[in-house]
Amino acid sequence: MTDRMTVGHLYPNPIQPVAPAKRVEPGVHQPLGTKSFHDVFRDSLVRVSHHAGVRLQQRGIELKPEQMDKIHTAIEKAAAKGAKESLILMDNMAMIVNVKNKTIVTAMDGAAMKDNVFTHIDSAVIIS
Repeated sequence: MTDRMTVGHLYPNPIQPVAPAKRVEPGVHQPLGTKSFHDVFRDSLVRVSHHAGVRLQQRGIELKPEQMDKIHTAIEKAAAKGAKESLILMDNMAMIVNVKNKTIVTAMDGAAMKDNVFTHIDSAVIIS
């Protein structure tokens, strides 16, 4: 009883792994065919370009979350129809949106829309 016993005495053969360990690189641990959280997050948001942000600020337009939801829905509808550049009319304001990137390219209020011609658009979405 005075003999020391170690784990090696209990298990003389070392435990071997069933399969070789796979080294996972940081940030690259997603199964093939799935999007990363960053991609899903980025794709779910409507972005505002720098130019549009400046225009919104100059014209005192503040987009509320419920308006952004409506814009997102309008962009999804335009994308379903194959649109690339859309004019979105909502609440006495107009926005040109790049549908693929879900980005508001420029924006204007009702006063700036008067006697204006919108070019380089392939669709229009009217939000009521």
